[in-house]
Amino acid sequence: MPDLAPQTQNPHAGDPVFDLHVGGKMEISSRVALSGPEELSMAYTPGVARVCQAIAEDASLADDYTWVPNTVAVVTDGTAVLGLGDIGPRAAMPVMEGKAVLFKQFGGVDAVPICLDTVDVDEIVETVVRLAPSFGGINLEDISAPRCFEIEERLKQRLDIPVFHDDQHGTAVVVLAALENALRLTGRLMETTRVVVSGAGAAGVAVTKILLAAGITDVVVTDRTGVLHSGREGLNDSKAALAQLTADRTGRTGSFAEALDGADVFIGLSGGTVAEELVATMADDAIVFGLANPTPEVHPDVAHRHARIVATGRSDFPNQINNVLAFPGIFRGAFDARATAITEGMKLAAADALAALVADEAREDLIIPSPFDPRVGPAVAAAVAAAARNDGVARR
Repeated sequence: MPDLAPQTQNPHAGDPVFDLHVGGKMEISSRVALSGPEELSMAYTPGVARVCQAIAEDASLADDYTWVPNTVAVVTDGTAVLGLGDIGPRAAMPVMEGKAVLFKQFGGVDAVPICLDTVDVDEIVETVVRLAPSFGGINLEDISAPRCFEIEERLKQRLDIPVFHDDQHGTAVVVLAALENALRLTGRLMETTRVVVSGAGAAGVAVTKILLAAGITDVVVTDRTGVLHSGREGLNDSKAALAQLTADRTGRTGSFAEALDGADVFIGLSGGTVAEELVATMADDAIVFGLANPTPEVHPDVAHRHARIVATGRSDFPNQINNVLAFPGIFRGAFDARATAITEGMKLAAADALAALVADEAREDLIIPSPFDPRVGPAVAAAVAAAARNDGVARR
């Protein structure tokens, strides 16, 4: 194996984080032995030609005799990477590698990071469509809104394999799972709970939609200007559609402060800071999910003065809302069912499965399981596969 260590001294040498990344975090390995001519002749020429010919005659055999049905492409253009923003495709690669490692570790799914040197929607869609025969699914990652919505929808229309934007739907699944247990602990029902979502980007849109699908009826979404509602001028298409699904149904308007006053739940997906005096106006036994990383919209110490249940996106506080709880198991389940798509029913099933894992032992500091809980991946996968069959998108 070649020496992958840096050949020249650099300012990061000796830093354990950089040392872990030397040479990248992943590699390709063989599943078959090539110890002699016989194995070589079966794995490659001439034996492989028989397999190729069989697939040419019956394309479905690729699901049995290639890695395709267990492999996902992790695709980004580098425009919305973590909390770093538009840092480009090269700088995004360490994150995409990390995502691929998580797929394998927590779902047994092979993943290939693909960082595209274009931000053009048409070019991204066409590139992914052309790559699709090599993969059983597409995981879109760290693509800025609102472009990410169009890219996902167009790919879903053109491909017969699962397409999943993790920044949207992975976040949404885990938020719903945590909220189910938080509502149970505080004695609330979905249909009578009032929710404020801060942020109308990719995660904000998906979280809002899954909450509506789960039975929440009173939810508003806010941005820097205040509540999204159709009476506001200058809303883009995504925000206008969201307004119709949320505040327009309840007649709520006004500022963020007005929306938060008396609310049962705050879900932060936008960054920024929410003043303590605003948190204090929420309902008794409030639920605060400050999910901006690395700095939550409401620091847990502040939130706990006024809220009963607090969650963040950080691993150093209880109740971490972490996408890794969702996406490996979702793709594992979709692949197990040979699903042609990931439906709303599959996402809801994933959230219910996550919530159920800790429901019997739930408490204020335990509303969601740990990513290292070995039950997570199998439970989510089983629920998703069953939902795929119920929803009619399973091929087995």
